[in-house]
Amino acid sequence: MYAGIDLGSTNIKVAIYDENFKLIDRQSRPVVYIRENGFVEFDAEGYCRELVELLGDMVRKNGATQIRQIAFTGQAESLVILGQDNKPLMNAISWMDERSTVESEALSRQFGPVECEAVTGQMAVLPTWPATKIAWLRKHRPDIYSAARTYMLLKDYVVFYLTGRKMADMSIATFSFYFDIYNKVYWKDMLDAIGISEKQLPELCEPCSVAGPLLPELAQQMGLESEALVNVGTLDHFAGMIGTGNIRPGGITLSTGTVMAMATMCGEPTPKSCGSAMHYGFLPGSYVLLPVAESGGVSLEWFRRTCMQADYDEMNSILAQRKPNELLFLPYLVGTNAPEFDAETSGVFWGLRQEHDAIDMAGAVMEGVSFVLRKNCEHISRKGVKLTQIIATGGGAKSPIWCQMQADITGLPVCIPEEKEAACLGAAIICAVSDGRYATFAEAVAECVSMKMTYQPRPTARLERKYRRFCALYQAALAVTHID
Repeated sequence: MYAGIDLGSTNIKVAIYDENFKLIDRQSRPVVYIRENGFVEFDAEGYCRELVELLGDMVRKNGATQIRQIAFTGQAESLVILGQDNKPLMNAISWMDERSTVESEALSRQFGPVECEAVTGQMAVLPTWPATKIAWLRKHRPDIYSAARTYMLLKDYVVFYLTGRKMADMSIATFSFYFDIYNKVYWKDMLDAIGISEKQLPELCEPCSVAGPLLPELAQQMGLESEALVNVGTLDHFAGMIGTGNIRPGGITLSTGTVMAMATMCGEPTPKSCGSAMHYGFLPGSYVLLPVAESGGVSLEWFRRTCMQADYDEMNSILAQRKPNELLFLPYLVGTNAPEFDAETSGVFWGLRQEHDAIDMAGAVMEGVSFVLRKNCEHISRKGVKLTQIIATGGGAKSPIWCQMQADITGLPVCIPEEKEAACLGAAIICAVSDGRYATFAEAVAECVSMKMTYQPRPTARLERKYRRFCALYQAALAVTHID
């Protein structure tokens, strides 16, 4: 058996599969946060204890005592600080915590965007990044800063908790903002800027590597009879790519939840300046473009919550019977991410007439998010990646009308995988390939991944014209925003 574990921000999810990839069980536990004074923290040791208890309960419930490998995926940027005794010195700082805004601005003045992108693959210095949190600790918590023996990202800490080995998965290290993704080393200039040394960081390793066996006392606590190996796994978006069969250049794994994320394998040569977030991939020497639009599913949820009484099913049902209209919406409620990166841009409805109602406006919101998807697809294509399909996951994939809209607007087929929890499946596939059950990821996904539906594109002159108007409206809104 194999266990794929998603160390999520909202829930810890565990899925156990047998050797033929029949799902044995899938369970989750919520993550509890401590939110005070604008900070977002959680108990890292408590997080690990919850995981051990959850997996142990599932092992005993299902008689899954012969798990051979456990692989991890999940959130990237959450920071754990260990002292000399290898115990956390304080609560883990969540990636959602924005205490380091001032430090981010200071580092952005020291390191320009061209240099940052050329080294880290990232487009901007953000308070999300652990490097900025360490800079904050240096100034505001000198007691913690001076006592810190090791800085670890959450997934790497969980692996250490289970095996006793300190390893830094390079697909996760990408999100630290102190990792050089092209030379596969820690970025010394950034380490010097935040005042830490490489000795305070785990040894870098390739994603999907085996860290070692589960500590005997933990294996006994979980009820495992065999010596289960722990695999470091990879980032949640990348495990989702594996779990949807997107392991070659050409496909986009689209996750439309609160945030819309688009993950696609890069072809060779890897561009070092492409105007879109670049990450070290889940295969050795591979790279993944991962543009993100924060105004993804949140735009529709905002509109439904503030302007409608209908639930999503009712909204989709009514929209399916409506005739097309020319109403436009710019879904930039929190500014733009890829491909424009303009924090000052706002959301806009344009073309409102008295005949329009809330359902028409909801449809315009869905179209607007789909137009942003097309913008990013075109941007990726201009960088040399020939796109052939979109594999949709997340809440947006549950809406047939939205999926068809995405296909029509992008001109690409939109495929819906059978497995809803693609990240857990991908992590389990990592186990099976590492274990020798499959020789390659290609062989594994051919057997384990299937699609239940494909929406074929039906492009029209009306949609093409509407997309051009959408792009023109963005430029007009930008001009208005910057009028003194």
